[in-house]
Amino acid sequence: MTATLNLRIVPFLFVFAVLLLSLTISSPPEAATIERIVVDRHTGIALGGFDPVAYFVEADAIRGKGEFEHTFAGAVWQFRNEGNRAAFADNPEVYMPRFGGYDPVAVARGVGVPGDPRLWLIVENRLYFFYTPEARTVFGEDPKGLLEVAEHSWPTVQESLSP
Repeated sequence: MTATLNLRIVPFLFVFAVLLLSLTISSPPEAATIERIVVDRHTGIALGGFDPVAYFVEADAIRGKGEFEHTFAGAVWQFRNEGNRAAFADNPEVYMPRFGGYDPVAVARGVGVPGDPRLWLIVENRLYFFYTPEARTVFGEDPKGLLEVAEHSWPTVQESLSP
């Protein structure tokens, strides 16, 4: 009698196991990023329309084009060509500026100041924007120390940013 009872439970256990497995291997939603991003409040365009991939590929600040757009994390990103758009769509975390485009020097001071996409540096394969040339110089003198402080301050700074 116990063998018959166990056979009745097997289909339920199988369904439960399949459901549990599907929950654990499902991919996260696209907007899983929690980092606030500098966007134009009127257009929703990120980074003033500059192509985030171009900083890595072209080593230059290049504006994107309206025909090459991609929406990610609540922002519209523009690119100079289809290849850059595809690269970003495949792995946006690689190309997105750290601190969402806010100046790391200001973040370290506890303030969210949007960086200027024309004032940038790539440090340890991460893109950073600065609000003044002086801030970029300060950052360049001690990026590791400044980033430690900025990383610590960033959660509080994000909370202070208006949506």
